[in-house]
Amino acid sequence: MINKVVASSAAAVYDIHDGASLAVGGFGLCGIPVALIQALHDAGTSGLETISNNCGVDDWGLGILLRDGRIRRTISSYVGENKEFARQFLAGELEVELTPQGTLAEKLRAGGAGIPAFYTAAGVGTQVSEGGLPRKYDGAGGVAVASPAKEVRTFGTGEFVLEESLTPDFALVHAWKGDRHGNLVFHATAMNFNPLCAMAGKITIAEVEELVEAGELDPEHIHVPGIFVQRVVHVPAGSPGSEKRIEKRTVAAAPANDKES
Repeated sequence: MINKVVASSAAAVYDIHDGASLAVGGFGLCGIPVALIQALHDAGTSGLETISNNCGVDDWGLGILLRDGRIRRTISSYVGENKEFARQFLAGELEVELTPQGTLAEKLRAGGAGIPAFYTAAGVGTQVSEGGLPRKYDGAGGVAVASPAKEVRTFGTGEFVLEESLTPDFALVHAWKGDRHGNLVFHATAMNFNPLCAMAGKITIAEVEELVEAGELDPEHIHVPGIFVQRVVHVPAGSPGSEKRIEKRTVAAAPANDKES
């Protein structure tokens, strides 16, 4: 079996070229491949098309690539936590393909399964299926690029819209554990979009918190088989580049101490 471990995050992303498309795991700031994104930023790669549930926040995750103008287009389902994203979109600097969240998940899963397209009820009767949803503005308030109409068919008593799958050039994912053959295990909600992105990418790169030897992972607990993964880089929890942030922190006031009578 091939040892897929590389020495550093920089070595893992060395061939991601300008203009590449890449799926990036995570949901909000949970389970995002922080070290790989930082390495890509350090490499100066630009003109990227990203596929991710969201585009990070203004100073973290994909937000650091967006901030420096490295992303030309993104396919996402939620983008409400990034002010710079909104500014670039309305200024005509960024093309955005908004996609229903479940549809986005299935587009990635189908791509990884070799299914070119599928029908779904999500979006029927809206601009998702009828077209005209703004994808890029002209900077003066007009729409420069709008979404096209999609094929709609009737099955049984319902209508369904045709959605094409996604097979990006690269995928960046974050896993809790991984072995040298690329088998991955995700922790709790950090699983989110990571397995789907890992399946869809033509070249999948995984950063793992804990690297183990082949055979140490219980086969029944593996979430993504190594066949989908081409490179693994060890980024231990607590090491530089492994910080885990909370998107919104809400803290309750501490209860007043009871006074002795």
